[in-house]
Amino acid sequence: MRLNRYLASAGLGSRRGVETLIKEGRVKINGVVITDLSTQVSPQDVVKVGQKVVRAQQSLYVLLNKPKGYMVTASDERDRKTVYECLPPEWPRVFHVGRLDRESEGLLLLTNDGDLSLALTHPRYKIDKEYEVLLDRPFDPAHREKLLKGFHIIGGRAKMESVKAPGGKKITVILRQGIKRQIRLMLYELGYEVEQLRRVRIGTLHLGGMRPGEWRLLNKKEVEALRQGAPASAPSAPPPERVSSGDR
Repeated sequence: MRLNRYLASAGLGSRRGVETLIKEGRVKINGVVITDLSTQVSPQDVVKVGQKVVRAQQSLYVLLNKPKGYMVTASDERDRKTVYECLPPEWPRVFHVGRLDRESEGLLLLTNDGDLSLALTHPRYKIDKEYEVLLDRPFDPAHREKLLKGFHIIGGRAKMESVKAPGGKKITVILRQGIKRQIRLMLYELGYEVEQLRRVRIGTLHLGGMRPGEWRLLNKKEVEALRQGAPASAPSAPPPERVSSGDR
């Protein structure tokens, strides 16, 4: 395994990110400083970053149904509940891909694959994110075009890719941007308060019938579909193994 991939799989960042550690001479293999990015690491080698021994870990790709009221952060200074409390404590460190605010719920990806995480959050990666939204009053169909055309909010110019409004207070929207609190801020500008916000899809991944706090591992086809940005093939394939964290 190439050294940069080894360090990335140890949870130190993306392959591109860990190259800085190598170039700065902070990485040793068997006591020898290594600056060659193409260096191969064997299972018998001892790899250190600074004074710390690091080991490659199994890549994990996790889909979590984030419960409302949980923070998307590894720790919280106010000791509020975090999404990491929904995961097995013995797991290696994983990172959330994107965010959902504390009052939002639904599909959240977590992984220790730094390259995939970087790709999914890069502005050039135009991945669809679908949300179900409950408003405080019936949606006015005249506002649909404004949301699709876009306008400025705190954080930049925001637009929605799709707005479905069958009637009443519920709408379904699709985003490809990642502006903080984008849906809430756009709808607030039009006079609405969001009472419930639930993400139900990221790219080819669907939340389905998972309960709040429940998680499952992605299968190989789902991971590959995320990498390619294309629909997964073989829709008749059996569903991936599901594992529950319990009723948290």
